[in-house]
Amino acid sequence: MSLHIRNSTFDWGAKTYIMGVLNITPDSFSDGGQFNNVDTAVDRAKALVTAGADIIDIGGQSTRPGAEQISLDEELNRVIPVLTAIRKVTDLVISVDTTRSEVAKAAIDAGGDIINDISGGTYDPEIFKVASEAQAPIILMHIRGTPATMQQLTDYDDVVAEIISFLNQQIEIAVNTGINRNQIIIDPGIGFAKNYEQNLEIFRRLKQLRQLNCPILIGPSRKSFIGRILNQPDPKGRLMGTAAACSAAIFQGADIVRVHDVKEIRDVCLVTDAIVRS
Repeated sequence: MSLHIRNSTFDWGAKTYIMGVLNITPDSFSDGGQFNNVDTAVDRAKALVTAGADIIDIGGQSTRPGAEQISLDEELNRVIPVLTAIRKVTDLVISVDTTRSEVAKAAIDAGGDIINDISGGTYDPEIFKVASEAQAPIILMHIRGTPATMQQLTDYDDVVAEIISFLNQQIEIAVNTGINRNQIIIDPGIGFAKNYEQNLEIFRRLKQLRQLNCPILIGPSRKSFIGRILNQPDPKGRLMGTAAACSAAIFQGADIVRVHDVKEIRDVCLVTDAIVRS
């Protein structure tokens, strides 16, 4: 299987692809306020390209635990000017991290390529129609509740089985809306309505998501489960833990890793790929 977007070909299974995080928010958990104007965001995007990112993921709504949702106008005002400016300086694939169909449509119209929906299409089902009409790939992530409530919703009988059931249901909705199955990417949602033990279990059993026949994205970058293991309260001090998590995920079948530290994780992916995929 492969996916062609602009000048890029994603040949699933041949290598691990890197999604570079660009949070244009004042309150994201590890880099809030660093890139929340057009100039700093464009500089960050250029740095991600130079570091070796395959995708730039632009998000205007913080999804950290406890985050409250901003207004539609605020999200549009954050995302669209930045995306428009970045598109002028690079042909790299751009994804927009949003749960709103209006933001997804405006982003695609402004030059975005992929819709990255942390709700898996549950917050605003119209997002499936936007992806179908634009023939845009969509990333469907597993979550319960909202970022404000999700950490109170971690009671599962079998966390991986329930993730697979949820994603299978959302894939079916996407396909029935007209989205080509080869344009669907899945994400188990590390840290989203999962506790410490559940996050580790997802890594151990990630290969089970292969039964859904979609590329797998995983986003462990700087997250709190790594901080707990390392006794590291500062998210920016979790680079080596993120590297270990990404390598483990690649061993278990991940196709894309979503990270803040692209340059360093690129080396991790190159070495792990040489061991796993050769």
